[in-house]
Amino acid sequence: MRNIKRIVPYLGWSAIAAALIVCLGSLHGFASGLDVITRDLQLDSAPEASLVFDRDNSVIFSFASEDRTNVPLDQISDSMIAAVLAAEDRYFYKHAGMDVVGLARAAWVDMKAQAVKQGGSTITQQLVRQIALTTDRNFQRKVKEALLALRVERRFGKEEILEAYLNRIYFGNGHYGVQAASRGYFGKPASALTVAESAVLAGLIPCPSVCSPRTSPAVARSRRDHVLKAMLKSGAISREAYADGLASTIALAATRHNSYAASHHDASTHAEGAACGLHFMEAVRRQVMQQFGAEDVLKGGLRIYTTVDFTLQKYAEEAIARRLTNLDKTGRLEGALVAIDPQTGEVLALVGGRDFHTSSFNRATQARRQPGSAFKPLLFAAAIEQGYMPSSTLSDMDTPIQTAQGAWLPSGEHEASSYTLRQALTVSSNRAAVRVMQLVGITTTQTYARRLGISSSLPSVPSLALGTGEVTLLDLTSAYSAFANNGIIAPHTLIRRIEDSEGHLIWQGSLDRHPYRAVRPGTAYLMSSMMADVMNRGTGSRARTEGFTLPAAGKTGTTDDYGDAWFVGYTPTLVAGVWFGHDEKKTIMKRGFAGTVAVPAWADFMKKATEGQQPAWFTPPSDVERISVCRKSTMRATAACRTVHAEGGGANVYDDYFLNGTGPYETCTGTHTEPSIERLPTAADAPVATAVSAVF
Repeated sequence: MRNIKRIVPYLGWSAIAAALIVCLGSLHGFASGLDVITRDLQLDSAPEASLVFDRDNSVIFSFASEDRTNVPLDQISDSMIAAVLAAEDRYFYKHAGMDVVGLARAAWVDMKAQAVKQGGSTITQQLVRQIALTTDRNFQRKVKEALLALRVERRFGKEEILEAYLNRIYFGNGHYGVQAASRGYFGKPASALTVAESAVLAGLIPCPSVCSPRTSPAVARSRRDHVLKAMLKSGAISREAYADGLASTIALAATRHNSYAASHHDASTHAEGAACGLHFMEAVRRQVMQQFGAEDVLKGGLRIYTTVDFTLQKYAEEAIARRLTNLDKTGRLEGALVAIDPQTGEVLALVGGRDFHTSSFNRATQARRQPGSAFKPLLFAAAIEQGYMPSSTLSDMDTPIQTAQGAWLPSGEHEASSYTLRQALTVSSNRAAVRVMQLVGITTTQTYARRLGISSSLPSVPSLALGTGEVTLLDLTSAYSAFANNGIIAPHTLIRRIEDSEGHLIWQGSLDRHPYRAVRPGTAYLMSSMMADVMNRGTGSRARTEGFTLPAAGKTGTTDDYGDAWFVGYTPTLVAGVWFGHDEKKTIMKRGFAGTVAVPAWADFMKKATEGQQPAWFTPPSDVERISVCRKSTMRATAACRTVHAEGGGANVYDDYFLNGTGPYETCTGTHTEPSIERLPTAADAPVATAVSAVF
């Protein structure tokens, strides 16, 4: 009797359950208490992560309360299934929910060790424990577990039970289910697991925290070898495979950190950038949360197909990081970058700051800052829509402007008494910009800014011409995309479509976003022509000295306190905008012009983003004509005009583009008299479709 009392405590709950299960099975009163659990029990009810895909449909991220991605059994490698069966339930396909032999073996081990060493639970018992019961180690729970296992085996097939188990089991490091564990530890889907990798994961099941290969590699290796031995013993692998598995190293994928979810990046495409794309993903998370709610996003297994190009995203983050490193002597600046496909509005890359973990605030989408002269192309586009041309002359710019606060004459680095629109934009003349807005009107300027996608409210003040209204980098970059897309705005988006966990389409971006014409094709072309001059010989020419050679257009923007530095530029296939500044309002550096601060980062990104592309430029649309103009008479040039030299010995004839019907009609008579300077017509004088008689 004394011996029995000494042995019984070490038999373990599994042995006790085995001894009593037959008796309890006949006690209908106890068993009937499980009827409700059995009736409502579902094998596929576990929370599932919402997966995020890039534009190539590769999984790159997940949002989850539990990092889990359910997969069917046929998408799990045979070696993984064999490893789990060998390690956890060798007789899974033979028992009816309980393994009496296994329970007896566990009881014997417990008795010899005089401690609870083995539980003896089958895969079915482990599954019902996770789905319907607690993990309390007591007699009542073990009996319920055994009875439920028997019922589950009668209700569901072995394949269904095994699939549910493999999708639910915890593998440590926040990974639930074999698919999440495979991607998290090895950067590959569960279908691609090798024998050795499968053994590592199977070895984690009894001890997911203390056996982790990330924190306890020696323990993980020992557990792997134990599983490999069990696989050999069960006949699942050959001796050669066993030897190869023992000799292999445990090669883990890079750890993926973020503050709100476990992510699934493919190590082969982005092994070194653990923090890459986090501001982009946070922007996606905010949008999807707002649209579908936290429950569906964190537990519903949505499939979110984004627009991000992870190669371009990597280039963008590297370009901003390099420029910030070079500028750090000026203080801890922040930087942002947005890259957009102008034809679709899809955001290909987005950088919201130097370090997401330090600050998740997104300076590309959330920060509203003054764009300075980067706003001028929107104003000049409004002017062209009203009938002005790149060669239209702006005069009397030394005359102060009367405002409610008194006379005002803006200052700038490049000011003269007269400029053409083309010259004014090339040198970024502030007085010329204010003069243009006088001509077209503040209201018209605001209207065209809204048509070009600027969502923020713009002030009704003369200084709006100098970019004193606040905008986001994303909105401003998107506005420039109209110039690269024949005058059409495709509203920007981070998401292409969203599907539910079964693959049914529940949201599609193209249905919510309707491209629309913001400006005429000719206006877009003329703006690109003028901003090409900015790139080649104006304030954006630093991009050329930095080695970016493709045809492109763009505009710099610097606030008057040198607190914000912008550059937005584009080719026919890619629009990119960059911003640098402090989160608080203060100077970047003395004379910190955008051409010095921002343009090098843009050029750095664009060189890599367009590498291998052939030079290409926009085709003049049908509403634009190219005309050779005599510089002296401003009439259509003749051969005789070409023999005359302009002042300073330059060419007397230049080519320029005009909207149909707005160019000079008359042919030069050869007198080459100097033209008189007339007042430019106002918006009321020159409606959109009417020719302008301005002096060119």
